[in-house]
Amino acid sequence: MSSTSSVHPSAASSLRYLALLARYLRPQLGRAAWMAGLLLAATGLQLAVPQLLQRIIDGALSGDPVATLRQGALAFLAVAVGQQLASAGATVLGADVAWSATNALRRDLFAHVLRLDLDWHAARSGGELIERVDGDATALSNFFSQFSVRLVGGLLLMVGILIALWFVSPTLGAALTAFAALELVVMQRTRKVAVPASELERQVSAETFGFLEERIAGIEDLRANGGGRYALHRFEAVMRRFLHGTRRAWMLRSVVWLSSYGGFVVGVTLTLGVAIGRVRAGTMTVGEAYMVFQYMLLLQVPIEQISQQLQEFQKAAAGAERIGALLSSRSRLATRAEERLPAGPLEVRFERVDFAYGEVPVLSDLSFTVPAGTTLGLLGRTGSGKSTVVRLLLRLYDVRSGAVRLGGSDLRDLSEAALRDAVALVSQEVQLFQASVRDNLTFFASKPGDARLRDVLHEVGLGGWLAGLVDGLDTVIAPGGRDLSAGEAQLLALARAFLKNPGLVVLDEPTSRLDPATQARLEVALDRLLHGRTVVVIAHRLETVRRADKIVLLSEGRLVEEGAREALAADPNSRYARLLQAADAAPRIEELA
Repeated sequence: MSSTSSVHPSAASSLRYLALLARYLRPQLGRAAWMAGLLLAATGLQLAVPQLLQRIIDGALSGDPVATLRQGALAFLAVAVGQQLASAGATVLGADVAWSATNALRRDLFAHVLRLDLDWHAARSGGELIERVDGDATALSNFFSQFSVRLVGGLLLMVGILIALWFVSPTLGAALTAFAALELVVMQRTRKVAVPASELERQVSAETFGFLEERIAGIEDLRANGGGRYALHRFEAVMRRFLHGTRRAWMLRSVVWLSSYGGFVVGVTLTLGVAIGRVRAGTMTVGEAYMVFQYMLLLQVPIEQISQQLQEFQKAAAGAERIGALLSSRSRLATRAEERLPAGPLEVRFERVDFAYGEVPVLSDLSFTVPAGTTLGLLGRTGSGKSTVVRLLLRLYDVRSGAVRLGGSDLRDLSEAALRDAVALVSQEVQLFQASVRDNLTFFASKPGDARLRDVLHEVGLGGWLAGLVDGLDTVIAPGGRDLSAGEAQLLALARAFLKNPGLVVLDEPTSRLDPATQARLEVALDRLLHGRTVVVIAHRLETVRRADKIVLLSEGRLVEEGAREALAADPNSRYARLLQAADAAPRIEELA
């Protein structure tokens, strides 16, 4: 948080809240207006209840007819029931408004996170992002639904009570007006101490979610390597910080409630004493005294309501600040233009590319060209920069210097949609969702139609598999695709690529984890997919590049060899030829000397 917001948290939070209010309640103005009307009606009916009780009591003591008292009782019941109905209706509408607004906020936050670059994501855990997108949005639900209306309603109820008391007794009215003003001043002063603690509470909550997400994702490695006790020890430390942070926030927020409640106890005691004294002196009727006492009790409602809303404000202030910080984050991958790409195979060109992750250099002065319609085999040991080349081709990162061109256009000049439509990645790690086969193929898009999906599945050799599914394309795949074999998962990834009809296909060793029979099926599907397209193959096994027209060999981020595959294989002095000679003993490039 900036120094300005630290010094004036209420002003900064109020501005943030006003912006969020205008943005997310604008589509729901109708329901918000009905909610405001019901709350104001409930407030007016609350003010009428003590007046009716005063008349009934004084009428009974003065000997009014039973019929008159009965009418008063019926009016009291009608007002009380109407107040409860109005309050319940406002609560229902408030919940609906809150869920609609926060769901819209979650959607925008998630969409924004998806647009941020991988450098930004690398600095944050998945659990932390879940807490930001869901936890902080949930903290704002009361603000979206009832904060402003209940705060205004509480103030109106308080003003109405004080006006009524002034009519009964100017002395009591003045005293209780001073009391209410003092309570509001105390709440205004005390609530500021809880904002930093609430920010700490949200932070330790995000850290806890991040820790859990990371350990659960690595559960297999933890169990296989006996890391459970270490993870549990670390979890205890994380939970200790969570306990201390949340307890501190709760205690500081309680200062507001305790100061309000303590002052109210004193006020009730004094008011009751004054009312009893005036009844004994004959300057106030019993009904009036009861009405004054009821108004004093009722005065607790707006004071507690205002206090509660200010506490909600404290809890939500940290969320609003963090949401604002998240929404203000910008991807470093700015698009300079909105160029489109031609149809068909695309030329790939790296022009003197330098790249580093932070301060660690990965690629240095890298230049090579892949002519349109040809296949490049990209070789190199682990850490040579092969994966980084893929990330740059997909524009998950931008180069530090130089340029990466696709179809003659600098990737920084292409619209994101144009790039994603033109490039398909088929990797050895296939991401499948707990969703239908249709949604896994289309990434939840409505197009293409089912007929096209079935044709593509037949093209990649999954026609028989699809026919065996009870619900066909509507069959839901288990989380992580655990109900599929490795081959079926890879073929589904190929089907996704077919649907895009890309001009460039990037293969990151998709056959490395398959048995020979499944690999043979995948090779047939690959031949269909790669026909007439530009292909970049990231190879960990030399047999993978048998279909390559050209070879590029990297070492420590630099190009050390480039040429036609057949020419390099025939040259005994080439590095590629030496790799082929050693391949029988060590088939993986990483194992070669």
